[in-house]
Amino acid sequence: MRKVLTDDHADLVREAVSFLCHQIMEAEVSAQIGAGLGERAPGERATQRNGYRERRWDTRAGSLELFIPKIRSGSYFPSFLEPRTRAEQALVSVVMESYVNGVSTRKVERVVEQLGIANLSKSAVSRMCAALDEQVLAFRERPLEGRYPYLWLDAKVEKVRDPDGRVRRKALVVAYAVHEQGYREVIALDVGATESGAFWREFLRSLVARGLTGVELVVSDQHEGLKAAIGQILGCPWQRCTVHFLREMLGHVHRGQQGMIAAALRQIFQATSGEEARTVCREVIVRLESAAPKVAGLLTEAEDDLLAFYAMPAEHWSKLRSTNPLERVNREIGRRTDVVGILPNDAALLRLAASLLIEQNDEWLVGRRYLSESSMALVLGRGAEADAEPASLPAQAA
Repeated sequence: MRKVLTDDHADLVREAVSFLCHQIMEAEVSAQIGAGLGERAPGERATQRNGYRERRWDTRAGSLELFIPKIRSGSYFPSFLEPRTRAEQALVSVVMESYVNGVSTRKVERVVEQLGIANLSKSAVSRMCAALDEQVLAFRERPLEGRYPYLWLDAKVEKVRDPDGRVRRKALVVAYAVHEQGYREVIALDVGATESGAFWREFLRSLVARGLTGVELVVSDQHEGLKAAIGQILGCPWQRCTVHFLREMLGHVHRGQQGMIAAALRQIFQATSGEEARTVCREVIVRLESAAPKVAGLLTEAEDDLLAFYAMPAEHWSKLRSTNPLERVNREIGRRTDVVGILPNDAALLRLAASLLIEQNDEWLVGRRYLSESSMALVLGRGAEADAEPASLPAQAA
């Protein structure tokens, strides 16, 4: 079999696998929507086709360019890709561990054979890493088209070895966003020596240079340099993560007070309007001034940043008040970096994290909308109204 995949018959095998895959996808989509390609079935049709999405699939027969059918309502993902995706992620994780830690080829071979791949040489590892680096670069530099009303920024500290041999704690920064069509995307990732204001400004400038536009709200944890960079580069409101704020406040009181503090703060973030939230917030501040003065003071300072999400459509509030929707993805990144321990350089950290984020991004793009089209129209309308407002006249002209 290995000879067939490497000799003159390789193209024939790839074509046969590609043909079979496309036949499977067409059959699955036809069954899902209730009509075949070009078939008229208005009474039984569940939805309609909506073009194709390209996806590269690396197989033992070589790299295939799949054209995955898209549908107007709901989503479709090929059944044969789901188990293979998990295997590919496991393989990437094993290969990355070998590549960055210098694990012996024999040790890696014993693991990858369980995935159906044998004789993984060091040169094969190098070629695979080179191919991954090309994919990562294309992913990180792709143009951003359309508007992205909501942007989440998150940083995860990892141990990375510098060229001088010293191990430093660096920030893996990831930007997630919701496109105007309601789908989530991973739009950027980078590694910074520190989470300084200068780093954040450069990071946001790179997003704008790639086409980021229409941002109405940025959600992140507390960081003064990041907050200033958002105002300077994007000029939009900032939402401080309410979940992390709550956890921080619980650290300022003794155990017996934590239940009371948590209940009081949750009332603020579960209000039915921005006006009600501010009223409740002021009432909570008054109640806490004697019982927990430190918390009362910090809540007073953070009020505007904690309640920024109330200016957005109510249908979006539960998704905007924290960075919690990203926790699962962050845990998956952590599981892979924990295996490695100390990354040998910035490129290895980017390669390892991006191999997961690219797969996650694909799942989001072919899955259900994160926010509905009708609710997105509300926030897009806000942006259109702001763009249409005439600029105020200079004082001397007035």
